[in-house]
Amino acid sequence: MQDILVLFPNEWDRAELDGPRYRGRYRFHYEGFDLFRFPENVRLALFDARGFVERIVARYRGAGLAGVVSNEEQWGALIAAVVAERLGLPGPDPRAILAAQHKYYARRLIEGVLPGATPRYSVFPYDVRRAEDVGLPFPCFVKPVKATYSILARRVDRFDDVRQLMTFGPLERFILEKLIQPSNDFARDYAMDFALDSHHMIAEEVLAGTQVTVEGIACGGAVTILGIVDAVMYPGTIAFQRFEYPSALPAGVQARMTAVAEQAIRALGFGHGVFNVELFHDPASDRITVLEVNPRIAYQFADLYEKVEGFNTYDAVLALATGGAPALVKGQGRYRHAASFVLRAFGRPRLKAFPSRQHIAALQRRYADARLMVYVKTGAQLAREVKWLGSYRYAVLNLGAMDGRQLVERYQRVKGELAFEFA
Repeated sequence: MQDILVLFPNEWDRAELDGPRYRGRYRFHYEGFDLFRFPENVRLALFDARGFVERIVARYRGAGLAGVVSNEEQWGALIAAVVAERLGLPGPDPRAILAAQHKYYARRLIEGVLPGATPRYSVFPYDVRRAEDVGLPFPCFVKPVKATYSILARRVDRFDDVRQLMTFGPLERFILEKLIQPSNDFARDYAMDFALDSHHMIAEEVLAGTQVTVEGIACGGAVTILGIVDAVMYPGTIAFQRFEYPSALPAGVQARMTAVAEQAIRALGFGHGVFNVELFHDPASDRITVLEVNPRIAYQFADLYEKVEGFNTYDAVLALATGGAPALVKGQGRYRHAASFVLRAFGRPRLKAFPSRQHIAALQRRYADARLMVYVKTGAQLAREVKWLGSYRYAVLNLGAMDGRQLVERYQRVKGELAFEFA
C-alpha cells in the first residue's frame, strides 16, 4: 500500500481514484479544493500558493509519502511539482511546468525547434488601448497567456470584440487576479526570465482543420505516446461538442503529429510526467500546428483509453509519481470506440429544471460503464461561465461502443434521460 498525496482533486480524480481499480494498492490523501465547484471555490478568495506549499511540506515531511500528483491545470500541476521537489519525491521540473503553462513563452521555445508548426502570434496586455497593439490583423484568436479550460479564449473579428472581452467587473477582476497570482509568484521564485507576466493575452492566427490531443509520457529521457483523441466542435463555434478515440486521421498524419508533440515536449524541458499536446491539422495545406502543451493528463479522456485499450491514464500518473515506469497495454478494452460528449447551452441560457442527485445516481447504476459529470449553475455563476467560455457546459458523458452508430445511439438514450430543461 503506497501513500499518494493528491492536490486540488476534481470530480474526475475522485471518480477514478476512489473506485475499485486502486483499492488496496494506494492510500490517497486529498488536499486543496476544486477550483470549479461551489462552495469549495470560495476558498479562492484567501488562497496563498506559497503559504499552501509551506503547510503541505510541513504536514507531510516524514509521513512516508510515495508520490505527489495533481491534474489541476491552473496551479495544481505546478504546486505538485514544487511540493514533490521539496519532499525529494519524483516529479517534473517546476521550471518546465512554468514554461509550458505560459502560452507566450511556450510559443517562443517551441518556435525555436518547430517554426513551421508554430502559428503566427503576438502578445498584448489586459488593458490594451489600441487595435494595432493587439499585434495581429483581425480576425484572430485571443486567449490569456495563463488560463485553463478555455477561459476568455475567443475568436475576435474586430477591436471592439477585444474591448468587450477584456471589460471586467470588480468580482471578475478579483477572480482573475487570484487565478494567475501563483504563476507569477513561482516564476519569480524559480528565476524564470518572464519579462511579460501573466497579465497578458496572446493573439494567434485563426486555424482551420481538425483539432486533436496527443497524450504521452516522459520518463528517463524517453517520450512515449499513449494515443490521439479527435475533437469535434459544435457547428459554427469553437466549443467542444465531443472527443473521439481512436483518432480517425490517416496513419501518416498521426505519425507526424506524434513527432511534433515529442519535439514540443523536449523544447520545454519536460522530462518526467504525463502530458498532452493540442494540435491542428489542416487537410487543405496538410500543415500541422501546435496549439498548446499541458503538463498533465487530459483527465476527461482517462477512461476512453480504458474502454478501448485496457489501460487508464491515471495508471501512468501514479506509476511515474512513485518513480516507476507505466505498464501499458493496447487493444484489450471492451470496446472499439469511445467518446466524451460535452452537453452545452448557448445564447443566454436560463436553467429551468435539472436532475437530482438520486436521478443521476440511478442513471449511473443503469449505465455502469459510463462516466457522467453534471454541472448545475445558476445566476451569476452561469452568466460568468457564458461570458468567459461562450457557452454553459452542463454535463459531460463518456461512453464506449463497438461502432460509431452504437455510440451515438447510447449517447442519445442517456441524454434523453438526463432531465435538463432550459427556459
